[in-house]
Amino acid sequence: MTGARLAADIGGTFTDLALERADDQGGIERWTAKVLTTSAAPERGVLEGIRAVLAKAGMGPSDVALFIHGTTLATNAVIERKGARTALLTTEGFRDVLALGNESRYDQYDLNITLPQPLVPRRWRRPVPERLDNEGRVLLPLDEGAVRDAVAFMRGEGIESLAIGFLHAFVNPAHERRAAEIVREEWPELPVSLSSEVSPEMREWERFSTTAANAYVQPLMMGYLHRLRAGLAEAGFAAPLYLMLSGGGLTTLETAARFPIRLVESGPAGGAIFSAHVARQKGWDRVLSFDMGGTTAKVCLIDDFAPQTARTFEVARIGRFKKGSGLPLRIPVIEMVEIGAGGGSIASVDALGRIQVGPESAGADPGPACYGRGGAKPAVTDANLLLGRYDPASFAGGSLSLHPEASRAAMDASLGALGLAPEMAALGVVEVVDENMANAARVHAIESGKGYDGRAVIAFGGGGPVHGYRVAEKIGVNRLLVPSGAGVGSAIGFLRAPVGYEVVRSLYQRFRSFDLPAVNALLAEMSAEARRVVADGAFGAGLVERRIAYMRYVGQGHEIAVELPVTAMEAADVEAVRAAYDREYATFYDRPVPGSDVEILSFAVTVATRVETPEPVAEVEAAPGPAPIRHQAVRDTARGEVSDWPVYDREAFAPGATVAGPCIVTEAETSTLVGPGWTCRMDGLGYLELTR
Repeated sequence: MTGARLAADIGGTFTDLALERADDQGGIERWTAKVLTTSAAPERGVLEGIRAVLAKAGMGPSDVALFIHGTTLATNAVIERKGARTALLTTEGFRDVLALGNESRYDQYDLNITLPQPLVPRRWRRPVPERLDNEGRVLLPLDEGAVRDAVAFMRGEGIESLAIGFLHAFVNPAHERRAAEIVREEWPELPVSLSSEVSPEMREWERFSTTAANAYVQPLMMGYLHRLRAGLAEAGFAAPLYLMLSGGGLTTLETAARFPIRLVESGPAGGAIFSAHVARQKGWDRVLSFDMGGTTAKVCLIDDFAPQTARTFEVARIGRFKKGSGLPLRIPVIEMVEIGAGGGSIASVDALGRIQVGPESAGADPGPACYGRGGAKPAVTDANLLLGRYDPASFAGGSLSLHPEASRAAMDASLGALGLAPEMAALGVVEVVDENMANAARVHAIESGKGYDGRAVIAFGGGGPVHGYRVAEKIGVNRLLVPSGAGVGSAIGFLRAPVGYEVVRSLYQRFRSFDLPAVNALLAEMSAEARRVVADGAFGAGLVERRIAYMRYVGQGHEIAVELPVTAMEAADVEAVRAAYDREYATFYDRPVPGSDVEILSFAVTVATRVETPEPVAEVEAAPGPAPIRHQAVRDTARGEVSDWPVYDREAFAPGATVAGPCIVTEAETSTLVGPGWTCRMDGLGYLELTR
């Protein structure tokens, strides 16, 4: 593709922009910008950032050939319960599936346990007579009069969006589709989400929950996306707009507006794609992606140059790190741990007199106290400023002046009861947030059955390079990489993502009675659907297809993913897949279960544009380090001691240049802290490689 490629990532505090264009030497020119997120109307911040980054590059809207966008708006709407007034139309007798869940408790010993409340209250969950059996045969025809009565009730209640979830609709969607036709006849403008389209898999709770969440955020996301498209058109943009999906691929605006729940982790997914690309460039096959922004921090394990993926995700967890305490979403997603530990995370003292950081965030408005925008509570950014880690005049490339006196006053007011000076309280805040992030990384590795021996950390986001070395120390990692453009890493990741789409379907099979024609027909149909979605954005690029079956021994409760051939399967392939399952099972549980039959619950087909493998970069010779541009008095969080740290300009580094810590390497969107005992070297890619 010729022309420039533009990406925008809306975070809770900042909106990040990245603009790239191929240069005459076959390399890439890049310009970046970071502006405050305009929470009331997010498209304003995006358009403001676009103007800023185009001005830096000396380009106009006509120079942009492709615009890629990611946002956390859907996630925030669910977490903050600010979505649409949503109703659920469901099979009679199954009205309370959303509330009952699977009847498990995420904490067996909490007598006062609080379970996540459904997005749809019981009054708006409307049952209608209809019933299909597990093979999709009609046991009770759909009562169309009951559907019309339900629509009349919804009108009176001021419902803004509707989810339809019938029993066994993933096998036969006829009743859901007919109900949707009736709803559209009666109320054409009401957005409708069908479980057979949003999440066509077995397990009613997860399917209904995902469909309800899709309906819950659909009016918000449709409105935002259409306002953004109108704003871009008004500004003179003719480039196609693509959205980042939670699973790591790109899709069209129309598909995103239809299935907005697939965007819940689109911003963090861009960060994982960015880390995977950097890991491939470096030839590092085992890394931890560490993305710390203004509102949250995200950690993701990347092995063999690909982030871990999953088919289930929980949003709005009540219990920290506790599976089962959130609302389940059954969508393709890059697997990561996300915690409320960003630059805007607010510090306070809990009932036991301990420093607490997050998950509440100051956001962009009013922001941390040091922003001078009315914030009165101390945040992590205030703590970093009081520790001497930031220059008040050059924060965010000089676009935002910080006010240390406001940070000191806020820290004293909120944490003064501890009897600590504001600077020492700030040290405690940073140590707590660093430990929170390190603990999240430990939990993520344990749950994945992995460790950190021989692993490197790739740090990015506005806060990642600031906190990276200390988090690495806490988890026992001795190598850290800060790529160029780290401050807007997720936006750059959007530019590295393939256009792709995943289709999932349930078709129950057992190997002893495997229906080969039915499976081949289903996989061919799924492949065609995925290719139709991807076709518009492929731009002539080659496509890669992947087929997966999720299977388990009969009677077990959890499935394992096993790769399938991408062509029509034959009898020999079925035997090979069965053997592959035993091998995969043994890697998790030591040995297979002899004599037990295996059942397949669902299939997944992913089609994506081919990702180019970067050329290896030759090692560079040693070069002298740059001269510091100034010195800052910085308090080291490990020892609590204050000393003068040299500050270097990243742009002054030559490839091969090395400086010793403690020091700070500053750039427009972030700063890299090099702690005592660490060294920092610029490699041939222009990346900062820290070693301990």
